[in-house]
Amino acid sequence: MLIDDFRSTLQKYLSQTVTAAQQEKLAQFLVLLSKWNKIYNLTAITDSREMVVKHILDSLSVAPYLHGERIVDVGTGAGLPGIPLAIILPDRQFTLLDSNGKKTRFLKQTLLELCMENIEIVHERAENYHPEYCFDTVVTRAFASIPDMLSATQHLCCENGLFLAMKGADPSDDLKTINKEFVVNKVIPLKVTGLNAERHVVAIKRM
Repeated sequence: MLIDDFRSTLQKYLSQTVTAAQQEKLAQFLVLLSKWNKIYNLTAITDSREMVVKHILDSLSVAPYLHGERIVDVGTGAGLPGIPLAIILPDRQFTLLDSNGKKTRFLKQTLLELCMENIEIVHERAENYHPEYCFDTVVTRAFASIPDMLSATQHLCCENGLFLAMKGADPSDDLKTINKEFVVNKVIPLKVTGLNAERHVVAIKRM
């Protein structure tokens, strides 16, 4: 069964800090993603090992750098990195924001089936989303440009909050054009078990 493949691969790659119950929920999430992908085309990755590495492990690699209790995942798509992070960090509150209706419908069904209470799903463009509260961390995984990400999400971040932009190759060139009101704290290389590719996270604050 597909879920058995996910279980065994997760058990092989995940650290011992991820509980058996959390591993099971991560496996269930991947099963739902595989099922809904046939209808909604949520991901181009269909191999079970690749899904664990490129969806789960890559998402969890940013966990040590999250700041505060309230996090928004902007452009979450199929719930990445938001759902894996929310599974292993149940005491934090996550908002998953995306403008694609098919993807947010998948996410809402996923929350029901996984019985998760620390996630809110919002179907909206980042520029048009104006909640009554701010977020301690704004995390993105899918934005092509860091300056565009900052422009679209700056109103969502608390004054002392943190922007985390997950990128592939060293994004130094992209950082040369960010607005002067922002400062790059760190460009952190990420180590994703089983992934033979560069990954970085850029930590940014306001001046």
